[in-house]
Amino acid sequence: MSRQPRIAVVGSANVDLVTFTDKFPVAGETIFGEDFDMGFGGKGANQAVAARLCGAEVSMVARLGADLFGPPTIKNFESFGIDASHVRLLEGVSSGVAPIFVESSGQNRILVVKGANDRLMPADVDLAAPMLKQADCIILQFEIPLETVYYTIRFARANGITCILNPAPGQAVDLDEVARTAYFIPNESEAETISGRPVRSVDDARTCARHFVERGIPKVIITLGGNGALFATKDEMALIPAHAVETKDTSGAGDAFIGSFATFLGEGLPEKDAIARACLYASLSTTKVGTQKSFISRAEFETLEAAVKARVSTR
Repeated sequence: MSRQPRIAVVGSANVDLVTFTDKFPVAGETIFGEDFDMGFGGKGANQAVAARLCGAEVSMVARLGADLFGPPTIKNFESFGIDASHVRLLEGVSSGVAPIFVESSGQNRILVVKGANDRLMPADVDLAAPMLKQADCIILQFEIPLETVYYTIRFARANGITCILNPAPGQAVDLDEVARTAYFIPNESEAETISGRPVRSVDDARTCARHFVERGIPKVIITLGGNGALFATKDEMALIPAHAVETKDTSGAGDAFIGSFATFLGEGLPEKDAIARACLYASLSTTKVGTQKSFISRAEFETLEAAVKARVSTR
């Protein structure tokens, strides 16, 4: 590791309620699930944990309810060594929760109840400004109000801070505001929702990425699951392949990619090398169940990365 980057995450913190089932119920149907798991999540929190496990110094800006889930969520951040001094508890509102339903194939469906995440406002960004100005990178998602996302993007631009926007969950956005980010990283469904264009293949992703770049977004990375990630700028288009693994649960894989990419990039890796390593880190997260609980440490990652490279070199 060449240097330890400072990463700030302005975003969501939830509690994940995960149900495993062979099939999803149809309307009006009640079925038995196979298993249940509960853990800490939220896209912002997940990305913060992934970045921290990969070796970054991480601070979190978030809002939680003063309820059953709030204080333990703060303790969870602290257990990873994440600065939670800008994570506040709010009265009269619930913490965010995310019921997650996972099929036996590993595919998931997620319903997010934002709760206190919807109370994270631009004024809260100003309160955290002294810390944010020390960051090498600020990571954002769409589980907080869009006005706060746009405000933070402008804050990062004004202060010369790299900004990574993960537009998840996908929704209509102001692309002029989004164009101020350094990296725009949607998955296929998010890219399709935001662009209004189908993204069902790698060729579709290329067309969509070109659309975003033409709209002024400088650097676009569309994550494509088993097909890897597509990196696009006005000067190049590159497909970085994924790694075949035995998938158990894809929940949190996108967050693993974002947090690890921010760390590898902050350490000084060239962009495509950082994307390749993030693809592997995200792939490895799918071999375990859960979101944060599926993320591995930097030491474990480097051991597995060496094993993958050794297999490839002997083919």
